[in-house]
Amino acid sequence: MQSHQLSSGDVIADRRADYARMLEEGGEPEAAAELMEQALELVPAWAAGWYRLATYLEKAGRGEAAIEAYRRTLALDPEDMFGAALKLALLGDAATPDLPPSRYVERLFDDYADRFESALVEKLDYSVPQKLAALVASTGRRYELAVDLGCGTGLLGPEIRPNVARLEGFDLSQNMLAKAAEKQVYDSLAQADLSLAPELSGVFADAARHRADLVTAADVLMYLGNLESVFAIAGELAASGADIAFSVEDAGDGEGFHLAPSLRYAHSESYVSMLLSRHGLEILKIVKSVIRKDGGKPVSGILFLTRKPA
Repeated sequence: MQSHQLSSGDVIADRRADYARMLEEGGEPEAAAELMEQALELVPAWAAGWYRLATYLEKAGRGEAAIEAYRRTLALDPEDMFGAALKLALLGDAATPDLPPSRYVERLFDDYADRFESALVEKLDYSVPQKLAALVASTGRRYELAVDLGCGTGLLGPEIRPNVARLEGFDLSQNMLAKAAEKQVYDSLAQADLSLAPELSGVFADAARHRADLVTAADVLMYLGNLESVFAIAGELAASGADIAFSVEDAGDGEGFHLAPSLRYAHSESYVSMLLSRHGLEILKIVKSVIRKDGGKPVSGILFLTRKPA
């Protein structure tokens, strides 16, 4: 059972919650919310239940009640594995956080690992690995050591492996790392949190700094708002003359980043360019492209190829 569906510990409450889910899936969010409220009367400390109630209330158009339910979720689960703080930001009840809760991102991808590739590739026309690999290949270089940050299930690995002697992968989700290991493409895989400072991230736990001549991050920066930490990590990883290639969702005009209804962050070209300059990275190429679909609509992205000066 996925963690957002964890049992309340009460058989009757679980049964009511199951019926509520069926009502919501049948297009009756108001009735689902009413039944979920009855379940929570039996188990008022059930964080997952409050989160589910909040989503039903939101779909029913009851914004204030949804905000209160998200607040209750967050109070019961301070680590915020459900991303209630992001929901509160979207509903205008809180400022947009610079970063999502690490526990939320880890839970999201642990739950998603088994169906990640089929959902992205087959249903959402996800194309970042191929496009980013083509950008890297355009340099004509062969790399001794590449580090794939936020490697997920390893979709980028096979695309860049022909030009890489050794390939390391890092991800926050252990379940995603297990899927990447099945591909037998990466020489090493380990857990890391890109929202933390380099020395705390896990990227340097068992390996040296400035060891990579290629650093990649495909479709991972949209799960980070403020990108200072990840560029600091990339800068510490990169040897002199190394290439750094990554993608972001395109925020369009503007100078910063924003949280989208998908609970992913979009970044403007000017914001990313400012950070690259701050971290001493030279932009070699910028490519704007559709990177996936969301709700049947195309999602615009920006691919960057940059280099750390020798």
